[in-house]
Amino acid sequence: MMQRVLAAVVGLLMVVPAIAWFGLPAVQIIVAIVLVICLDEYRRMAAPSLGLEGLVALLAAGGLVFGMMVWGDAALVTPALAAGTVGLMVYAMLRVPDTTQAATLGLRLVAGLVYIPVLLAFIPWICEFESGRTWIALLLTITWAGDTGAYFAGRAFGRHKLFERVSPKKTWEGAAGGMVAAILGAGVVKTLGLPGLPWLHCVLLAILVDAVGITGDLVESMLKRSFGVKDSGSIMPGHGGLLDRVDALLFTAPVAWIYATLFDLG
Repeated sequence: MMQRVLAAVVGLLMVVPAIAWFGLPAVQIIVAIVLVICLDEYRRMAAPSLGLEGLVALLAAGGLVFGMMVWGDAALVTPALAAGTVGLMVYAMLRVPDTTQAATLGLRLVAGLVYIPVLLAFIPWICEFESGRTWIALLLTITWAGDTGAYFAGRAFGRHKLFERVSPKKTWEGAAGGMVAAILGAGVVKTLGLPGLPWLHCVLLAILVDAVGITGDLVESMLKRSFGVKDSGSIMPGHGGLLDRVDALLFTAPVAWIYATLFDLG
């Protein structure tokens, strides 16, 4: 448990000052680094037989899509995604002799192309809001406060399984505790940095983002079970891989961006 808390604190001490000082460029660079590590972890889980060249192919396709979403022309995002999809499928077909295995690995690579680069790109998009840095703080606070609150509430009060088939340790009591923590955390960020954000939207956003974060965590657990691995990696003590740490963010960032854009809050 102490490793889990320590890793989270160290991560915050590294990320938050960089974002506060450099703003959008820092967010773009940090997320790009996260992208590379997470794609490597995903490739090791989903297509370990492809080796380093499989990572290069996935990085080329994922980097193209992420680059167009974050730094490029919005009109070229769809063509980039199409090119990446075609490239990965053709690569798998030519690289893997067994046709059935080639099709499976090709589809896994394409799923990773959407799952990680596309969803991660919403984090820099959020930072482009008028109060982008504070919105990033709000997103991280809701996501990580919800996760931490669920962890401790689940350990203390957990009795009823949330979705045992996918994640045996998650409980409804933990989810409830995490949601309370997410709302409280959102309230603190709103009070200190987003006074113009209506309280109703603050609470609704916290509830929605926390619920989606739980879903993102469950989806990654489903993927790991299907790939036959316990953790996506071992880069973070107490957390497993980096993908294990940002799995909720992959889902919460797009939802937060859509909510804020839909109600003109950013």
